[in-house]
Amino acid sequence: MEHLDTIVVGMGPGGESVASRLLGEGQHVAVVESNLIGGECGYYACIPSKVLLRAPEAQREAAGAAGLSRPELDWDGLRGYRDGMIRHLDDSAQVADYRNLGVRVFKGRARLVGRDPWRVVVNGTELSADHVVLATGSEPVLPPIEGLSELGPDVVWTNREATTLESIPERAVVVGGSAVGVELSQFLAALGARVTVVQRGERLLDREDPRLCELIADQFAHEGIDVRTGTQVSSVARQGHGVVAHLDDGTRVETDVVVLAAGRRPRAEGLGLDEVGVDTGGGLPVVDEHCRLAPGLWAVGDLTGQAMFTHVAKYQARVVTDNMFGREHRADYTGIPRVVFSFPEVAAAGLTEAAARERGLDPVVAEVDLTEELARPWTYASEPRARMGLVADRSSGVLVGAWAFAPLSSEWIHTAALAIRAQIPVQTLRNAVFQFPTFSEGYLSALDQLDL
Repeated sequence: MEHLDTIVVGMGPGGESVASRLLGEGQHVAVVESNLIGGECGYYACIPSKVLLRAPEAQREAAGAAGLSRPELDWDGLRGYRDGMIRHLDDSAQVADYRNLGVRVFKGRARLVGRDPWRVVVNGTELSADHVVLATGSEPVLPPIEGLSELGPDVVWTNREATTLESIPERAVVVGGSAVGVELSQFLAALGARVTVVQRGERLLDREDPRLCELIADQFAHEGIDVRTGTQVSSVARQGHGVVAHLDDGTRVETDVVVLAAGRRPRAEGLGLDEVGVDTGGGLPVVDEHCRLAPGLWAVGDLTGQAMFTHVAKYQARVVTDNMFGREHRADYTGIPRVVFSFPEVAAAGLTEAAARERGLDPVVAEVDLTEELARPWTYASEPRARMGLVADRSSGVLVGAWAFAPLSSEWIHTAALAIRAQIPVQTLRNAVFQFPTFSEGYLSALDQLDL
């Protein structure tokens, strides 16, 4: 039986980050992946979705910039570029690269079968290692819709079918108003589909600040996207070449595809955790503040259930590898940025006002219309939309939350994320000097409005 320093199970961004750092430390590593090296993010989620969203975003930006006319979208060109970016769903080059680095690469599903040392079986081959890092990711939640299981992937799409689509449907029902639901809805609508979003909650993006939810709902109404909140799809059935979706409010929607965007759940099944003494309580494994499940057994990414974002998985990879080599590193999820690549972009970090109150804080809030405060929105577009909000704690005088609905907010939300994470006093932030003209100047306007 071959013994290695570390076995990494799951090679999405978290697993790849772990493997890269281990190789930098000179370790003998094996990696196991049941699908494609690069994971969901690289082939079916973050990368293809942002590629697909960029063309309609650029079209809108051009149409809104003084002196430019609206360019035409080239679906064939966009689809071809996407296919190149997702490597035509082929990871053979990545497999070869790892093997050239001396990594043992296994394609298949891994299962823990022993400990002291840890032992893993994949495709009938048993390996042992001092450390095992689990980075198995997540899978889409399939809502309990009658008739859903009787329909095939030609008409029922998860993010995988939606981001690798070959043609734009005439009609789409998107189940769920999450970040994925918002992004896919705007993309499909921009390419000509008639989109209906069915959201069980009362708001789109209902975990964010209600004001932010209102702004994205207004944008959807402006774009002609039909949003049904406070209801859900109860049943679906074939109707000709399409589908009829029945909602629990008694209405029905005819569509060509049903796009499932009702969230994701960690993928822990089949790992053998219970058999090797890692208590999951019949559910998910619980990691400690070092991302450790047991001595020598670690987890990163969606499997941990902590802030299920690619950037968090890559951060956890740093936490795990530091701790492996004796460099104390405790995971801290304060101020993690959250971005929806909508138009305009939605970005947030830290706590909402309601969440701050639930934690016993005394929140002070401010909201500013950046089009009234700044020059940058008007140099960027002739009819700009841009707002932001801040949440501070009165007793400590530090920023605890922020949100933005504006162009490029995915980039400048990090000012707030860092301030929240580092607990920089509001008075210190008020003394910052921001480049003119930028959207970041809005922080000064919002900070001045905080009643502290």
